Amino acid sequence: MGATEIGLWGVPLAILGSAIRVSTPFIFVSLGEAITERSGRINLGLEGTLVFGAMTAYAVAVMTNSPWLGLLAAAAAGLCFGLFHGWICKFPKVNDIAIGIALMLFGSGLAFFFGKPFIKPKAPNLPAIPFGGWSDIPQVQAALDVNVLFLIGAVLSVILWWAFRNTRAGLIVRVVGDSSDAARAMGLNPDTVRLLATGVGGALAGVGGAYLSLYYPGSWTERISSGQGLMAVALVIFARWNPLGCFAAALLFGGAGALGPALQSVGVTQGYYLFYAAPYILTLIIMIATSSPTRSLAGAPGELSITK
Repeated sequence: MGATEIGLWGVPLAILGSAIRVSTPFIFVSLGEAITERSGRINLGLEGTLVFGAMTAYAVAVMTNSPWLGLLAAAAAGLCFGLFHGWICKFPKVNDIAIGIALMLFGSGLAFFFGKPFIKPKAPNLPAIPFGGWSDIPQVQAALDVNVLFLIGAVLSVILWWAFRNTRAGLIVRVVGDSSDAARAMGLNPDTVRLLATGVGGALAGVGGAYLSLYYPGSWTERISSGQGLMAVALVIFARWNPLGCFAAALLFGGAGALGPALQSVGVTQGYYLFYAAPYILTLIIMIATSSPTRSLAGAPGELSITK
């Protein structure tokens, strides 16, 4: 492949590689939030969970020299945050949106406090699979160097899509999310189901945070998230609470976030930074498009706070 062809394919390959890298935390946070919202609860605290998970994963990886132990620690931390959120929200007259905002601030502050000693130490990274090994072109190799968590997220989105449709656990979550009265009539405890769903959602958000600190960008800083936890909530609404839709929407968000780095990587030095705002603009457009006082959101769980 000549220099002209490399230049021709440079931008698409750079966008593809960056989209895969940028979309991975969106995939895990949005899948976790989809589970939580399907049960009838919204968790705006996932931003704090994401940041705390990133800090926990990095700290444990530094101390143990194992990125996998860091990943497990991040999932455990996210699970604790999710269970705490679910436990508080079960009390009468407690607003889950307000609690989520409070936990978002709490998780971020806690991460900044405990994470200061780990800003400079270097942690081992999570592995990636080099699907571009068949090519001698660096751009192709970089674009097809795929982290294992992206592949796990893709498989998980299919499993969740199937589980919501074909398993008893999926049916229970959907029934609780659509009607608490119907769930109680079936002998189910809506509070318990939502507690577990929120815990699982928090664990997946913690995994998304681990990806940020242990692979891309692969370091721990106090500004590591850039609002991805909040954007994932908009992504779930855009995907209509469908796990496969969450995966596709995450790639869309990832592609939007990849525009700036991709242009910079191929030598575009003027104006590329404007494209860094693309994910935030996309989030704003989605929220405006899905907000209407006259019609309900298609596919929204009936017990969800934003539908009432």
